[in-house]
Amino acid sequence: MKRMVAVFLFLGVYCAVLSQASPDKTYLPNIKTVSLYKYADPISYPIVRLNSTDLLELHFDDLDGGVKNYYYSIQLCNADWLPAQLNYFDYAKGFSQIRINNYKTSSIALTRYTHYQTNLPDKNCMPTKSGNYLVKVYLDGDTNKLAFTRRMLVVEEKLNVALQITQPYNQQYFQTHHRIQIQLETTNMDIRYPQQQLQLKVLQNYRWDNLLSINQPTFIRQGMLQYNNENSMVFPAGKEYRWLNLRSFRLLGDRVTKQQNTNASNELFVKEDQPRLPKQYFYYRDLNGLFINETIDNLNPFWNADYAKVHFTFRPKDGLALAQGDLYIIGRLTNYGDDKDAKMEFNAEKGVYESNLFLKQGYYDYEYAVRQMINGKVSYNSSIIEQDAWETENNYMVLVYYRELGGRSDQLLAIRQINSQFNRTLQ
Repeated sequence: MKRMVAVFLFLGVYCAVLSQASPDKTYLPNIKTVSLYKYADPISYPIVRLNSTDLLELHFDDLDGGVKNYYYSIQLCNADWLPAQLNYFDYAKGFSQIRINNYKTSSIALTRYTHYQTNLPDKNCMPTKSGNYLVKVYLDGDTNKLAFTRRMLVVEEKLNVALQITQPYNQQYFQTHHRIQIQLETTNMDIRYPQQQLQLKVLQNYRWDNLLSINQPTFIRQGMLQYNNENSMVFPAGKEYRWLNLRSFRLLGDRVTKQQNTNASNELFVKEDQPRLPKQYFYYRDLNGLFINETIDNLNPFWNADYAKVHFTFRPKDGLALAQGDLYIIGRLTNYGDDKDAKMEFNAEKGVYESNLFLKQGYYDYEYAVRQMINGKVSYNSSIIEQDAWETENNYMVLVYYRELGGRSDQLLAIRQINSQFNRTLQ
């Protein structure tokens, strides 16, 4: 009996750990360069409108080469990304899994890999409810052989949302933060208990680790809800992301200092990075943490582009290890710190942090951040390294979730995006 109890406790803990795993996670080491975005728009977030013809593109490489049987499925989640307590056919129609049939073996490139791609939602696997969806990709139709998971948002527009980005009045945040103001028009819906029925999530540059979660409106009026708390609805503005141009391994980008190539592999060394000065700010156009796979050397970036082992070096102040915590490279290139190679190791002899990433040709944004635990959740604090300036250009995305009284899942009834520099909403 004691052994049985111990087994059940272990299984309970194991399932709890799995449920807390990041929704954007790569489980197999041979899977690289996973991208999920709107059709023909690689610097967009994977959002589709319910009952529309919207499509997403899914791309990934398998470094093992050859041909494997990859399948994908979709799972409805609540606003907190825990699985909704619904049967599959309560939120989707068609088959529960779809095979990825579009693949091509790499050519020209030194690194051998197989590139897989597909468009979704498929007509044979369509979501029927709005909300958060987890796209799961796995081998041989076996859900236990999980390769990776990625977030997808399905929205049913029922609420009008107005956004504005302003400079905070609070002197503590005036020079370093962005303040976001939100107004919901609810005349088309009967929302009796907004504190219980509505949840707002605000993301800066598509990052989930430092999202702002809001339940309490600041003002409630007839058919209108306003959220504009001066102290809590602010984000550290950061600075423009650092960049790395890897479109060519022959004509090196301005931030690549040297290369060590052989007949079998490419190896590149990035210019040494350092902390940014608190009051020094320069504007340049960036991708806000995203990347684009493209090449100027060959025709097709998906299966003609090559890979390289890219070395990153960061020199902290006075060559001493950071007291605040471990240092990470964050951005979409490392799943915002979730990949194991995102963590940098401190070399005491050289007084620098070092790491290397295996990257495909393209243009990458990244920055450095210190990993911290805040209220029991992992968060990456980039302000320690990058500093903050309120002039910084960022994209903000507001997600509005609604749950009916007695409902069993969170519906996504509005998505709005706004740019801090131009202060206009984005499509």
